[in-house]
Amino acid sequence: MKTGSRNLITDVAGLWVGNAEDAALRSGVTVLTASRPFTAAVHVMGGAPGTRETDLLAPDRLVQEVDALVLSGGSAFGLDACSGVADALRAAGRGFAVGDQRVPIVPGAILFDLLNGGDKGWTENPYRGLGRAALAAAGTDFALGTAGAGYGAMTGRWKGGLGSASAVLDSGITVGALVAVNALGSVTVGEGPHFWSAPWELAAEFGGLGLPASFPPPDDPVPRKRMGEATTIAIVATDAALNQAGAQRMATAAHDGMARAILPSHTPLDGDLVFAAATGARPLEDPLRDAFQIGHAAATCLARAIARAVHAATPLPGFPQPVWREAFTSG
Repeated sequence: MKTGSRNLITDVAGLWVGNAEDAALRSGVTVLTASRPFTAAVHVMGGAPGTRETDLLAPDRLVQEVDALVLSGGSAFGLDACSGVADALRAAGRGFAVGDQRVPIVPGAILFDLLNGGDKGWTENPYRGLGRAALAAAGTDFALGTAGAGYGAMTGRWKGGLGSASAVLDSGITVGALVAVNALGSVTVGEGPHFWSAPWELAAEFGGLGLPASFPPPDDPVPRKRMGEATTIAIVATDAALNQAGAQRMATAAHDGMARAILPSHTPLDGDLVFAAATGARPLEDPLRDAFQIGHAAATCLARAIARAVHAATPLPGFPQPVWREAFTSG
């Protein structure tokens, strides 16, 4: 397994990602889209999710493809980012055809970043505009760390952020992950710099530190955030020809990567969720083998992307949490 050329989810050909953020608000939106509709699914393991249009992603539903997926800050207010994306897609002639009308299919998920010190005293919900701006910015290259939906994110110890990673399998299939990390748990071991994701790191993409020589004694985790303040939301994608059931299986497997990278994860206080996207460009040569490898790669990419999000985060004035790179690097 090796990384794609960008080590981003957009190494899956045909996918684009756009970020938009508001520095005063200390929040933002990330959109994944493509030139044509793509197969999508979802799997939720956190106890406090916030979502839009996820029911239609079940394999037995009428609509089998979507036009975009949205990750947003803003808690429930952030779901309005999907409306901004849908408005822009409709204006571009995109959407599920119903008679002479087009209805863009734009599922989304949110994280809680309302208590990070930003100006939340708006009179009109800002997330609709941020969603539209993120879609307009969509391309193959995009920023990590303090960007998009991860702009104002926090974790149990360090400032959170937006992360991405990719992998190319021996079969030629590409898998990628995109994640906004706002977890209740910690992405590092104890008080040190080592990431729980270290065993799956490729090419020193988050420092090459490995795991520590010894681990601190286990203890009972104590939440450093209050109820409803957490959530890690992600998208895993592939160019393989997966139907919705296959995409859902990929999303389910990807949760293993979240559990490897965040301790603890999937708590009753997190809304942990993984979307899956499949462009269908590459047929499966050996369906059982390929499905097995795709699931493993999705979990590995997500674990790496989570570490990259925190590793790439940059400081904000007066932010309530420290930044990993300031604590453990000189540059």
